[in-house]
Amino acid sequence: MTWAGLESARVSTVQLADIVPQVDESAWELPSACPGWRVIDVIAHLGALAHEAVEPPAPDPSWPKNRERYHDLRVGERRGWSHDEVLDEWRRFTPLQLEILEQGQQVPQADEPVVVPGLGTYPRHLLADTMAFNVLCHLRYDLLAPGGPLPLVLPPPDDALIAPAVEFMLAGLPQMQGRELDATVDEPLVLDLTGPGGTTVTVLPAQGPHEHLSVVPGDTGATTRVRSTASNFVSWGTTRTSWRESCEITGAPATAEQFLDRLNII
Repeated sequence: MTWAGLESARVSTVQLADIVPQVDESAWELPSACPGWRVIDVIAHLGALAHEAVEPPAPDPSWPKNRERYHDLRVGERRGWSHDEVLDEWRRFTPLQLEILEQGQQVPQADEPVVVPGLGTYPRHLLADTMAFNVLCHLRYDLLAPGGPLPLVLPPPDDALIAPAVEFMLAGLPQMQGRELDATVDEPLVLDLTGPGGTTVTVLPAQGPHEHLSVVPGDTGATTRVRSTASNFVSWGTTRTSWRESCEITGAPATAEQFLDRLNII
């Protein structure tokens, strides 16, 4: 079970709650590091996710299939809200979302497959890692300096915060981009993530025309390796920064570069 993901989501949520009172009215309107979103829009996004977890909306065929455009749609629906209305939704539904994620750690429902439109299929318990990733990523990389506009300080993220986010990213990596990412991997590639949240995995090519690439734990001895801190992986793996600023490649650079250039975890 991903109890660690649940705790990571709780800690990042508390840290965000501590930051919110320090943001003045004008700062809510600053552009965040998430393209097209203001600081308040990032909170609107997190509030919308929490609201949907508690009160899932009926599917609408007009919704964008692309998950990023879907998030833009939900944020856009809240553009006419006041700052207080956005914050109230986030404050109201986030604790309820955490309760639901805690329930999702219990058997037998923990292993039920859950389809997240545009992102893939995950066991229910892993949805806690999804929230851990979302709150950590938006808080640390979109809102706070140096990447974001808010010159506020939090303690450096530790293993307990980063590891669940990385776990979700690696679970989503084979699913989110489908064939376009599969086509970039024609031989095994080791991804060596260091520091807090660090892990080593091997990305394997798809084994057939109807299969996707896979991510397996450990180092299989592949010639080509990509080395980065896990913290930086959260940033470049989501294209917030360039992988070229953070990664060391050994082996065949072209093999790694075609994969890294295409990777974009949502």
